[in-house]
Amino acid sequence: MITRVLIGGRELRIDLAAGVDLAIPLDFHGPQPRHFAAPAASAKPLEVEAFTGSVEGGASCNCEVVTLIPHCNGTHTECVGHLTRERLDAYRVVPPGLVPALALSVAPEPAGTACEDADLAHPAHDRLLTRRALERAWPARAPFEPRALVVRTLPNPAGKLARDYSGQAPPYLTLPAVRLMVERGIEHLVVDLPSIDREHDAGRLSAHRVFFGLPQHCTRLAAAARAQATITELAYIPDSVADGAYLLQLQVPALGGDAVPSRPLLYALQEAG
Repeated sequence: MITRVLIGGRELRIDLAAGVDLAIPLDFHGPQPRHFAAPAASAKPLEVEAFTGSVEGGASCNCEVVTLIPHCNGTHTECVGHLTRERLDAYRVVPPGLVPALALSVAPEPAGTACEDADLAHPAHDRLLTRRALERAWPARAPFEPRALVVRTLPNPAGKLARDYSGQAPPYLTLPAVRLMVERGIEHLVVDLPSIDREHDAGRLSAHRVFFGLPQHCTRLAAAARAQATITELAYIPDSVADGAYLLQLQVPALGGDAVPSRPLLYALQEAG
């Protein structure tokens, strides 16, 4: 389904039937990605009195009870409610429709050589996604001012689809890198990392706070300068997606909570002819 869109004064074409799915399928009965030592997501037949929701077990239909932790089990989108006393449902913040986006590939740098984050003391063995790496990857020209950024961490093995990141010291973003995104108007961030912050950072979540515009140690929703922003983590950006300009659609269910399972879709752009 080809449609035309006007972005930044330019008419572009997209195929709405050809979106690239960046979500990792969550197999409740097989290998799956997870983080922070959380249990795996699971599903089991509902048992109510004489009914057991399994056709294989003799029931008239299948009916399962699903257990998952959105922040730790698979691709998810979160909002500033992750950090505030007041509740905010992520699905209410996710933008409707299509958002102008850039996709970039960035290789982490050893913390011992990054030398750009004076805010935090990083252990030397940590791997960081830095501002200078993002600046190198950012295209000099784009058909629009992006509101979303999709970051692929190099290398990009298919093993990411079922990796348990717990205790593995995965890469994370420096604060200057997050500030660059904010300066350039990025409101919706999609990463293939389990978190944009260090796995264990003494509860600071500094990168989250910078992206959401929430001061350190503050837990008031009204204090967030960027309460409209979202962060999507544990996505997977296949190698078939070249760096460049796209449109992004964030698909999420209308479930309460500061994080929900999500399905980011990227649409390639063509000049309208």
